[in-house]
Parts: sequence; C-alpha cells; structure tokens
Amino acid sequence: MAPSTQKKIRVVVAKPGLDGHDRGAKIIARALRDAGMEVIYTGLHQTAEQIVETVIQEDADAVGLSILSGAHMTLVPRIIELLREQSIDDVVITVGGTIPSDDIPELKAQGVAAVFTPGASTQEIIDFIRGAVRD
Repeated sequence: MAPSTQKKIRVVVAKPGLDGHDRGAKIIARALRDAGMEVIYTGLHQTAEQIVETVIQEDADAVGLSILSGAHMTLVPRIIELLREQSIDDVVITVGGTIPSDDIPELKAQGVAAVFTPGASTQEIIDFIRGAVRD
C-alpha cells in the first residue's frame, strides 16, 4: 500500500486520575500529530471508563496514558480490565510519566506494550507506536 493511502494511526492520549500536569502529554500529542498520526487528546482528570469509551468511540489503534501522580498501579490495571471486558485486545497500550523502574515489569505483564519515563525522546515514542501498530 502506498504511504498516501495507508490508514492513519489513531492514538488516544489520556491523563487518567487527578494528576493536573499535562505539559508532557501535550508535547507527545503534538509530536505524534506532526508525525502524521491522528491524535485524540482527552484532557485532564479522565476516569478509566471515560478513557476506554474514547478508545472505543474513536476506533483507536493505540492509547498513551500519561501518569505523574503515582497512581499508575491502580489506574492502568483498571483501564486494561475495562478494555478486556469490551473484548478490545488489539489496542497498543503505552504509559508515560514518573513510573518507578520496579513497577515496569508488572505493568508489562498486565498488558502494557511500553513504558516511557522522563527523558524518552518523542522520536522513540513515535517509532515504537508505528512499529507496534503495524505489526
């Protein structure tokens, strides 16, 4: 398929929970958009249910969860559980933010495809999503 006729990758970028800092999420959303992806940014203070509903409504290929609050071990498993309840198993789940390295293996075991901590380049995230969605 020629690149001009390929379906654009659709990514939901979400800020679950009470974390009020979204600068990083906005930077990632802009970088993904500039890389040719369709980005749906949900805004701050989203519940797990709202995020999953957006993934369904937007027929997303991937979801990027930005979490700085420390609640990742509660929020991420809930979002994964809700996606599974809806029989959605083809959405690439990524998490970004201040995630302790000790928690990363557990998140991946639960179904997270990749965890990006502070310092990850936007190009690294773009390349990962492209590869994961196309595979």
